[in-house]
Amino acid sequence: MRIISIANHKGGTAKTTTARTLGDYMAMQGYKTLLIDLDPQAALTMACGFREAVYPNMVDVIGGAQAGYIPIKEIIRKVKPNLYLAPANLNLSGCELGITSRIGREYIVKRALEGLDYDLAIIDNPPSVSLLTINGLAASEGVLIPAQLTPLDVNGVMQFIKLVDGIRAGLGIDLEIIGILPTFYDGRLKLHQQAEKALKRAKLPLLDVAIGRTVKVATAAINGQSILTSDPTNPQAGNYNELGKVIEKWLKIKI
Repeated sequence: MRIISIANHKGGTAKTTTARTLGDYMAMQGYKTLLIDLDPQAALTMACGFREAVYPNMVDVIGGAQAGYIPIKEIIRKVKPNLYLAPANLNLSGCELGITSRIGREYIVKRALEGLDYDLAIIDNPPSVSLLTINGLAASEGVLIPAQLTPLDVNGVMQFIKLVDGIRAGLGIDLEIIGILPTFYDGRLKLHQQAEKALKRAKLPLLDVAIGRTVKVATAAINGQSILTSDPTNPQAGNYNELGKVIEKWLKIKI
């Protein structure tokens, strides 16, 4: 099973939407795909159609000061053919304090995922530098970084990449940056053009595909879908399809 993280320590970057839509794409291509919600806000869980709190969930897998008591395979819910979810809820925020005292605290999620039979797992991480985020990254082979292209966001991306480098060095793991995904992008705006040039000058791994702004992406999530199924002819559905092809290519290289 290949594992990727969707991560950025800044919120409002379409991180959860990207995880949900990418999961839809991979499932539609025949990949048995597991979405893992590590965000206490549980936005990915809701975007998969679960409006009420789901029990058991990742809280019961991760635990706190003591190890979780339920294997992850027992919390997984089917979303649609080839697409599955390991859900979260608000109680996940309480795990953070407890796991700080545990030995091997950075590898709790990695160990929980061992032995699962999926082609791909996609982890939606919290928008923060937290032990949950570190767990998600430590469990992954690649990380995709959604980001808006503003000066503040570009600076945040640079800081986040330094964090990834620190995790790689500190934990001795092989974690590849798949790329930076521009979101809410409008190529007509000088602000976006300038930020794009800044990332390229810094020789950061900016993807060629970008996701534009449309209310229909958010509407799809509210209805427990992605834009790939709710409005497949929408230009942003096309852009997400292009992103899916990037991930497929990455998977084939990694095999």
